[in-house]
Amino acid sequence: MSRQLLILDLDETLIHAVEQPLNRREDFIVGPYYVYRRPHVDAFIREVNRHFDLAVWTSSTAGYADLVVEALFPESVELKFVWDRKRCVTVENLETQTRHWVKDLKKVKRLGYPLDRILVIDDTPQKLARHESNLIPVLPFEGSSDDEELLHMLRYLPTLLWAVDVRRRKLLNWRTEVQVVTQAGS
Repeated sequence: MSRQLLILDLDETLIHAVEQPLNRREDFIVGPYYVYRRPHVDAFIREVNRHFDLAVWTSSTAGYADLVVEALFPESVELKFVWDRKRCVTVENLETQTRHWVKDLKKVKRLGYPLDRILVIDDTPQKLARHESNLIPVLPFEGSSDDEELLHMLRYLPTLLWAVDVRRRKLLNWRTEVQVVTQAGS
């Protein structure tokens, strides 16, 4: 069986980028942004790279995405793709005069990855509205140095490694399963 594809979002999922620095030193700077790594992101990337094919899909611009990926991912990690907002679908709300970006996994399917083998970690469920059964939602990261979301995710992801169809799992409720796994291991 081929490895599952794990697609990672950047902003508020793996990093937090702001124009005004937080009360601690930034991890790196991209353009006008002070960028803070989510706690445990380095260990998270190393561990998921061992078990999954990895990709990045952000609704940010291409130049920004490339610079963040270069600073965040070690050279030893081979990303299957790095996609930016140009690969997203723009959805406009005529009533509120707003728009948002949607990540349509049919575009990934064209690369040869079946939908039943694709997982997406993102802090904005709205971006995966067309494929919510592939989404593992994380709490938005806003710079807190005591954030443990990625540690919890590392306990959950191994439970998916042998899933024949990840969409049949209740990914949206993954925290409940982590608590069960944690209790059983205590």
